[in-house]
Amino acid sequence: MYYKFRWAAMVVAFSVWAPSLLSAQADTIPIHVDFSDLFEFYQEKGRTVQKLLGSVELHQDSVYMFCDSAFIFNELDVTAMSNVLIQQGDSISVFADSLSYQGAERLADLFGNVILMNGNQKLFTTKLHYDLNTRIATYDTGALLTNDTTQLISKRGYYYVGQHEIFFKDSVQIIDPNFELRTDTLSYNTNTQIARFLAPTLIVQDSSRIYCERGYYDVRNQTALFSQNPQYLKGETLATADSIRYDGMKKEVSLEGNAFFESEKRKATADKIRYLEDTEEIFLIGQARYESESQVIVADRFDFEQGTGLGIAQGNVVWQDTTQGLSIYCEQARYKEKGDYILAFGGRNNRPLMISKIDNDSLFLTADTLVAHRGDTLASDSSRMLRAYHRVRIFKSDLQALCDSLSYSSGDSLFRLYREPLIWSDTTQFSADTIHIRMQEKGVERIDLYSQSLIINSPDLEYFNQIKGKYIKAFFNEEGIHRMRVEGNAESLYYALDDSNAYIGVNQTACSEMLFVFAEKKLKEIKFYQEPEDLFQ
Repeated sequence: MYYKFRWAAMVVAFSVWAPSLLSAQADTIPIHVDFSDLFEFYQEKGRTVQKLLGSVELHQDSVYMFCDSAFIFNELDVTAMSNVLIQQGDSISVFADSLSYQGAERLADLFGNVILMNGNQKLFTTKLHYDLNTRIATYDTGALLTNDTTQLISKRGYYYVGQHEIFFKDSVQIIDPNFELRTDTLSYNTNTQIARFLAPTLIVQDSSRIYCERGYYDVRNQTALFSQNPQYLKGETLATADSIRYDGMKKEVSLEGNAFFESEKRKATADKIRYLEDTEEIFLIGQARYESESQVIVADRFDFEQGTGLGIAQGNVVWQDTTQGLSIYCEQARYKEKGDYILAFGGRNNRPLMISKIDNDSLFLTADTLVAHRGDTLASDSSRMLRAYHRVRIFKSDLQALCDSLSYSSGDSLFRLYREPLIWSDTTQFSADTIHIRMQEKGVERIDLYSQSLIINSPDLEYFNQIKGKYIKAFFNEEGIHRMRVEGNAESLYYALDDSNAYIGVNQTACSEMLFVFAEKKLKEIKFYQEPEDLFQ
C-alpha cells in the first residue's frame, strides 16, 4: 500500500502507526521530525519512509539532528545528507557531509568532512562511528584532535567522549608548541591534558630527545614520567635510568634508579641524578660515581641540598683531580660542580687524607678539614686551590711537616703553612711564623721562612747547627739543600768539621745577611755580609 503526503515549509509532529513494527520496538523512542521545508511520507516494501528536504530538524529524546535532506525509515533509521549536525547534550556536536543513523541502537556512522566537538576539543576525520549510548567514537581512516594549542594525530582511535579520554593507535603524533611526540599507542585525557604512552615513544623538545616505552606527559604543566627503557639525549649529553622525570618549566631532568649520565666532558652513575638543562649542572643521589675531564668522585651515598645546590657525599668518599694528580679520601664531603668545589671531613681517625703524586713519589696530607676548588672560575685561571684547617700533617719520603692551617695553589705549586709550622727534611728542621714550600716535578724546589725563622741541622744528633733570621730562603736540588740565604738579623751557630768529620770548633756569627752553600750534603762555603760579628770574641 502506498500513501504519500507532502508539506512545504512547516513544522511537523507526525507519527505513523505500523503494527508489525511497534510490537518489536515498543521500548524504542522514535525519531521525531521538528521541521523541514518539504516533507513526503510513504510506505514501501513493508516499511515506512519519510523524505525530508531543506532545513531538516530531527530529534530522538535528547539527541538533535540537522541536515539539508534526510530519509527516515520506520521512524528509527536515518540517512542524512549535506550539512549534517548531531547535538547531544550541551557540549557534544558532530558535523559531517552525510550520516547513517540506527535509532534502535543509537549508532551513527558519519562520512565526509567529519568534526566532533566536545567543549574546546575538536576531532577531524573522514569517517566516524559514534555510539550515542556509550558516547564512544571510533575511526580507522585517520584523525586529527585539537585541544587548545595541542594537536594529536593517528590512523585509528577510540574517543570516550563522556570520560574525555581518547586512545590513539597507529602512527600517533602529538604536535605542541613545547614539544613533538611520536608513538604507536597512546591515551590522552582532553580535560587533564595528560598523554599516556603505551608503546615505544619518541619526544622531541627544543634540542633534546627522550625515548621510552611507557610513561606519561602532562601537556598543561609540562611535566612527564618516562619508564621502561627510557633514554634522554641532548647534543652530546646522554642519560638513562629505570625512569626519567622531566619538568619542562624548570628545565630539569631527574634520572631515578640505575641512573647514568654522560656528556662530552662528564660521566656519572648514581641511584638518582638531577640535571638542570639551563646551567648543565648535575646532582647525584645514592651510591654514585662522577667523572669529568679533570676529576672523579665516588661515594656510598650522594644527596643534595635544594637551597644551596651542594651535593653531599657520604661513606668511603674518594675524590680525584686527574690533571693535578690529587686524591682526597674521606667519610663525608660537600660537593658543588660549579668551580669543582669540595669540602671534605671525616675518614680514618676522623680526618680526611689527601695524596698528591710528585714524580715517582707521593705527598700525603691530612687535617681536620680539607677544601679544594678551582681558582677564578670567571677568568681563565683554572688552577686548583687547596685549603687545610687545623692539625695539618704532611708526609713525603724526603719531607715531613706540621702546622695549624695550610693553603696550596697548583698554579704556582706553592704550599703556604700558617701558625707554628714545622718542617723536617733529612736531618734539618725548619720553623717560622709562616713557611712557604714551592714544589717542582721532582720534589721540593724551595722553602721560604718568614719572621722568627730558624733552621736546625745535625749530622749526628749530638751537635746542632743553628741558623736564624727574619727571612730565610732555602734552595733544593736532587741531593737536598744546596744553597741558603738568610736576610735580616742573621745569626748562625756552626760546629766546624775537618776532612775526617771530626769537630774542630764552633763558630757563632751575627750580621745582616748570610749565604750558605752545600755540596754532597756538606757545608762548603759561608758568606757574611755587612759587618759580621763573631759572638764568641
